Amino acid sequence: MNRRSFVKKLLMSLAFLSAGATASIPFVRRWMVNAESANVKFGQPSSSAQEPSNTPLASFFLLSDLHISVSESSMTDRLHMALKDIAAWETPLDAIVFGGDLTDFGRASDYKLLKDILSGYTLPQLYANMGNHDYYDIWLTSKGGFSTETMPNGKTDAMARERFINFMAYYTKKPYIDAWVNDVHLIMMSQEVYVQEKPEVGEGAWYSDEQMEWLRSIMKAHKDGRPAIVFIHQPLPDPGTDGGSHRLIRAKEFRAILAPYKNVFVLSGHTHRNFVGEEHYNWQNSFHWFNNASVGRSRGVEGGEPNPAQGLYVEVYPHQVILKAREFSNRTWIESSQWKIPLW
Repeated sequence: MNRRSFVKKLLMSLAFLSAGATASIPFVRRWMVNAESANVKFGQPSSSAQEPSNTPLASFFLLSDLHISVSESSMTDRLHMALKDIAAWETPLDAIVFGGDLTDFGRASDYKLLKDILSGYTLPQLYANMGNHDYYDIWLTSKGGFSTETMPNGKTDAMARERFINFMAYYTKKPYIDAWVNDVHLIMMSQEVYVQEKPEVGEGAWYSDEQMEWLRSIMKAHKDGRPAIVFIHQPLPDPGTDGGSHRLIRAKEFRAILAPYKNVFVLSGHTHRNFVGEEHYNWQNSFHWFNNASVGRSRGVEGGEPNPAQGLYVEVYPHQVILKAREFSNRTWIESSQWKIPLW
């Protein structure tokens, strides 16, 4: 199979994935969300007597699917759009989270290019999780050609993980990490294998027993209801099922771990769906799940920007979480994709 055929098959799978995301039967809905206006969606009033605060506990940008590649400049151009917008931000930012697929092929040269780009800006703390494309070096020959027939072309999944961990610098032996930012818990989960080590995962996200136990352990800190923001790359399958290719594979266990806790937000990427004209908030869970768009390759839509580069801005307050979609190409908010979620 050549690269063109491979990519065509991949895009067809993503289109099917997008269509299926809105066809699921409702499962558990802890928060009933109604539209108070055409653009901003609100949840049930909080039961807390705490006076609303005008100052967020934490604010951050989620930038998913950068797909930085030394072989293609368009993704670099779009990342510059995003970083110029963020670097000029007028209010404090606590973090930027890269939501998987930082690179297109996970090569050392791709990471070096990304590092060079980032070094040109004054930015807040950076976090990240791995996506499937960050493992893609196994598809490339020694001459840089794309070849499924000769995969893994002398490469390993372990090499890809090591490059990611080295790029993030303060990550240790694992590609997943958590951090507390002003009493807001950021939890970055990463797929730990790809098809060289575990062919059956396809383009799905496989989390090890160790990572699942790690998640179970750190979630115990949220018995008091403090917000937890969990970052995954591939989206979830329908409730009650485990995922396959292009999905979080151990989804039933993942949902079960988060189910006992309130004020949990799960933010995913991977699908490259445009914030214009598409619903990105999935309420069929015990937690709030939002699917981000892509900085490098958001899909074009009729009536939208011709060269979209999109991300998600998040503010966490003591009484609510505000999420707003951003179009970096023209530095505007996407009015149809803004949410206010009260905390319990």
